[in-house]
Amino acid sequence: MYLEDTETKKVWSLGISPTPDNNDYYVTYGFGYSNYMHTSNGIMQNLNIFVPKEDSVKVQILHLENKLARKKELKLIYCVKPVLDEDEIKSNGYIDLRYNSNSKLITLQNRTKEEKDRTIMYIGCSEKITSYTGDKASFIGKGTIKNPDGIRKIELNKENSLGRNEMAIIEVKINLEALESKDIVITLGADTNFLNLQDMAYKYTNVNNALSLFETNKKYWQSLLGNIKVETPVESMNILLNGWLLYQTLCSRMLARSGYYQSGGAYGFRDQLQDCIALKYISPEILKNQIIKHSKHQFIEGDVEHWWHEETSRGIRTRFSDDLLWLPYMVAEYINFTGDSKILEMEVPYVKGNILEDGIDERYDFYPESEVKESIYMHCIRAIEKSLNFGENGLPKIGSGDWNDGFSNVGNKGKGESVWLGFFQYTVLEKFIDILEKENDLQINFAETCKEKIDKYKTIMESLKKHLNTNGWDGRWYKRAFMDDGNELRKYTKRRMQNR
Repeated sequence: MYLEDTETKKVWSLGISPTPDNNDYYVTYGFGYSNYMHTSNGIMQNLNIFVPKEDSVKVQILHLENKLARKKELKLIYCVKPVLDEDEIKSNGYIDLRYNSNSKLITLQNRTKEEKDRTIMYIGCSEKITSYTGDKASFIGKGTIKNPDGIRKIELNKENSLGRNEMAIIEVKINLEALESKDIVITLGADTNFLNLQDMAYKYTNVNNALSLFETNKKYWQSLLGNIKVETPVESMNILLNGWLLYQTLCSRMLARSGYYQSGGAYGFRDQLQDCIALKYISPEILKNQIIKHSKHQFIEGDVEHWWHEETSRGIRTRFSDDLLWLPYMVAEYINFTGDSKILEMEVPYVKGNILEDGIDERYDFYPESEVKESIYMHCIRAIEKSLNFGENGLPKIGSGDWNDGFSNVGNKGKGESVWLGFFQYTVLEKFIDILEKENDLQINFAETCKEKIDKYKTIMESLKKHLNTNGWDGRWYKRAFMDDGNELRKYTKRRMQNR
């Protein structure tokens, strides 16, 4: 976002990039919003940005205040680099930018996509959009993004972006009388339905609506994250524990799937189940919904998709040995925390797909919903039963990796075993036996009664305990894993290092 004083021709950005001036910038991050404050050239700028929880739109409320005793004429330039595909390279040159005179919106679509699947991105503004362009080259000109030629042009060229290095740019003219203040709303949103998009744009480009919804948004986050209050002698620790860690988990990991190392929008079977365990303290419903969602990405054989994209029903089937066990683990956590055992009776479908052939560690494919539905209880049982695959040392086989994804070649030949997985499996069995004992009226479709299942799992736990404390113990430390060739992972690594 740039501002230009049309009288003095001074140009600056509302944030510290790309065109800062020498005055101070103040940035505040709150729950559900970001705030940017800056004063320059006699104009105080206060920008609040938030995303409402119910709509796919970024709302930017800019409060401008003329501190001078004379009129100021300003030009506001808002720029967006649209990426309407997997990455910038794939969408470059295929984005169609249009100005819709009826809705007064800038719309952008990737014309390579089928119309029914095509996302419509839009830019709306509470003020009249006086000019626009989709052509980055014409806007930058002989300058740079820090000092583009287009800002000083009388108006932008209203060019489409098809076939060009696209950039969506709008221009708005703002007049402020002496000491006058004004609120401007700019929205950036997306939808697959143009009518929905219009309604959303009208809702949020109305200044009064936007201001009211901003306050509602702040109250929602404060209420949600304020359920827990921690006091320690360290103030920085208090700041982290009182809302921020939970906020980052929910926003970055659960909603956006765009955390530090996971930024592709995919759900990880293990990842998001792990993440939501902390959120049970502020909203057990989040954990419940995640259990239901993940159950729908389990194969009837018991294994699961390691990760998937919800929008395309495409994901990856693997031989990871721990993913499937996170389902019964989290179900037990949910029931123990809430007392809501009714979740066991909920029926959800499986996904279907070809079983991995011998020698194949993974397959990325389309995995549609199966016609078979079973209770979440049965989903958990199938996961546990699938995991009961032990090697020569009496420990569970690691497959193409356990919790440590990097151990992908430790046991992918079918013989390697995981000590870590043995402990995890023991914990899952212990937790789920407790569930089985409490729900002993439930019948299992494996021709075994609940009592027989409990006895079986207790026997396995005793065997696991024995082998973990003998074959998994080296006298000082627990071992990590056994390779396909029988070597201990730790000793094997040492030997390899010595041979270098």
